[in-house]
Amino acid sequence: MDSRLRYLSGLRYFEVAARLKSYSKAAEELFVSQAAVSQKIRQLEEALGCKLFLRQGREMLLTEKGSTLYKQISHGFEHIISGLNQISSEPIDGVLTVSVPPSFAARWLMPRLWKFSMHFPNIPIKIMTSCADLALRHSGIDVAIWQGEEMGNSEGLLKELLLQEAVYPYCSPLLAEHLAFTEAAQLLQCWLIHFDSNDFPWETWFELAGIEMDKSKVQWMEVGTFDLAMNAVIAGHGVCLASESLASDYVERGMLVRPFDIGITPGLKFWLFSDPDSPRRQRIATFSAWLQGEIAESEHEASLGT
Repeated sequence: MDSRLRYLSGLRYFEVAARLKSYSKAAEELFVSQAAVSQKIRQLEEALGCKLFLRQGREMLLTEKGSTLYKQISHGFEHIISGLNQISSEPIDGVLTVSVPPSFAARWLMPRLWKFSMHFPNIPIKIMTSCADLALRHSGIDVAIWQGEEMGNSEGLLKELLLQEAVYPYCSPLLAEHLAFTEAAQLLQCWLIHFDSNDFPWETWFELAGIEMDKSKVQWMEVGTFDLAMNAVIAGHGVCLASESLASDYVERGMLVRPFDIGITPGLKFWLFSDPDSPRRQRIATFSAWLQGEIAESEHEASLGT
């Protein structure tokens, strides 16, 4: 056996620090002090005879040799974890940790999650809201619901399409009544609420409607989240683009209307990412099947106009 395998504990510290680009964050994940991480990596560098990290501001960046080592080490640890997962399988009962974008959690998942808890009371769900890329195998998260086509660090993960919806404009009933919408060009007279997403810009919607939009001549409000955009629109301050799943309950309660049935397609996509080798795969499969069933039921109700 290669004698360099005696550095295995140091390689573990190295992998965490390289992935997080920080000794302090690595210390938090490893439950040790920052000094312990620094010392362990310094010993590894001395043993290997090369520098692995360079400090740039608050970040620890990999050197060329460090980058080469990290690529191989991360793959090696993933293979080890996969092997351990394959020989161990937790019972179906137990906690399942789910990462969800904040808007999807608030507008779609949380109002329905009680149904899952009623059917599977022995699988408590822990919800983590995030829009950041996830290292699913290293984060303690079992399932990630993700908006958009690609999620970072997703190699080898199972990817299932959950939901795909067209995106439409929504506004308050008072604004719709005041402007008496008859043609899509009238939206150019409104404040256009834009939130931090490049998936469906207003320019795309106006182009689809056959209207030339001069961005310098329209009134804009940019907000950081979908919830802030919805709050502005409900208050009567402009128009926002959204999918039916995120806006439907507001429509049902008479707080929003859809002035035009012109939708951006394919629009909004939500995917489900999970580790096929997870020891909690039975739990994951149960939750995934429930999600797919809820989505199918919602789509069926929408097709009936209920």
